[in-house]
Amino acid sequence: MMQIPPITHMGYPVGHCWYYLLGGKVLSPKQIRQKTLDSGYQGYAAEDIALADRKAEPQRSSALRQLRAKFEADLQQDISRYRQCVLALHRYRKVSPITGRPTCAEDVHVNLSLKYAHLVNNFAHLATIDNLLNRQGDLFGDL
Repeated sequence: MMQIPPITHMGYPVGHCWYYLLGGKVLSPKQIRQKTLDSGYQGYAAEDIALADRKAEPQRSSALRQLRAKFEADLQQDISRYRQCVLALHRYRKVSPITGRPTCAEDVHVNLSLKYAHLVNNFAHLATIDNLLNRQGDLFGDL
């Protein structure tokens, strides 16, 4: 599998608060989703999703759908908050241009980096669950 190069700015990856502090480009949710899908990352809840996938049907599909609904709701909230953080960063950059050598990131940079991480995880979880739901589960489990 081909390695996807990380998005960086001045040596910092897009998920790091200094990426934004030093003027890194803000990615759209669509770009974050595509980058996540290309990476193959399955998210922090990959083990919980795999556990649900090991259940026999119909419990398997039910558990996966419940997880999907949770992560879809999380994603919608996180996208809304991400947009607020992006707006706050744009406003911050207008009134506080980078001068000299910064010594620490502000809350606006940290907030955006955290929301980026939340979006990555939600997109990863949803993609993993969707792939699993597209496969027929075992109707008899481990007999």
